[in-house]
Amino acid sequence: MHACGHDIHMSAFVGTARRLVEMRGQWRGTLVMIGQPAEERGGGAKEMLADGLYERFPKPDYNLALHDAASAPAGTVGYTPGYALANVDSVDIIVHGIGGHGAYPHTTKDPVVLAAQIIVDLQTLVSREVSPLDPAVVTVGSIHGGTKHNIISDQVLLQLTVRSYTDEVRKTLLDGIKRIAENQGRVAGLPEDLLPEVTVRTDEFTPATYNDPELVGRVTSAMREAGVATTIVEVPPVMGGEDFSEYGRTEDKIPGFIFWIGAVDPVLYQETMAAGGTLPSLHSPFFAPAPELTIKTGVKAMTIAALELFAKPE
Repeated sequence: MHACGHDIHMSAFVGTARRLVEMRGQWRGTLVMIGQPAEERGGGAKEMLADGLYERFPKPDYNLALHDAASAPAGTVGYTPGYALANVDSVDIIVHGIGGHGAYPHTTKDPVVLAAQIIVDLQTLVSREVSPLDPAVVTVGSIHGGTKHNIISDQVLLQLTVRSYTDEVRKTLLDGIKRIAENQGRVAGLPEDLLPEVTVRTDEFTPATYNDPELVGRVTSAMREAGVATTIVEVPPVMGGEDFSEYGRTEDKIPGFIFWIGAVDPVLYQETMAAGGTLPSLHSPFFAPAPELTIKTGVKAMTIAALELFAKPE
């Protein structure tokens, strides 16, 4: 189950558009609403920009977005100045081997053992090659190899998700994955033409989201003054990805700000916290936003954010 709250997002999107049209006499400027597809694959914003979004339509002075939060009660707003979401890379590794019978392993080059060694060594990238002060994640999310108990296969497939904030840390991780995989193949005695193949899926790359601190301060101050939420609080960055970042990474370097709106029923939130429990995360089949309060908070917060950035009528 996907369960990420995109129905909440689109409801707030429509509600904000309606409110700003109703309040047309209170602002001057051009409002551009982006109905973007394919956020979860990290490709929608990139494709829209490649299709001429900033040339075919008015180029904005600011970009704003919101996302529901499965860890906060409905009626609240969370924000993060600076890096808020991570670079997200998908990496495929094909680990080759020389197959044979499981009873005669000395006649083979076992790709399952080699894949296991690569997985273990990849953990040193974060623990020993990246500064402890720089967030980084290397997760092997999928491993497939072999078909039968007594057969040593000739191939194992690994799928990784790799996350960082800065371009420098991203390069360290991606370069390190290739170095470790290939050289472990050499250690295992594989010929050069059978070394592990590492492919970075550039079509699924999502760059880190950077919230412009000045814009964050301006918008959150307006939200507080307007009383759009019971709580408006700074929250830590996360290692999730969001292709909203693409809109601020063109040569125009347009300032952007994505904020969080709490989505958990407030009573359920309080009961869970009091009991020392944990809440279902985004994408969990048990995540069920409290729709009315979440949507109303999203509409209020985004409307006030837009009004703050538009010029006032003369």
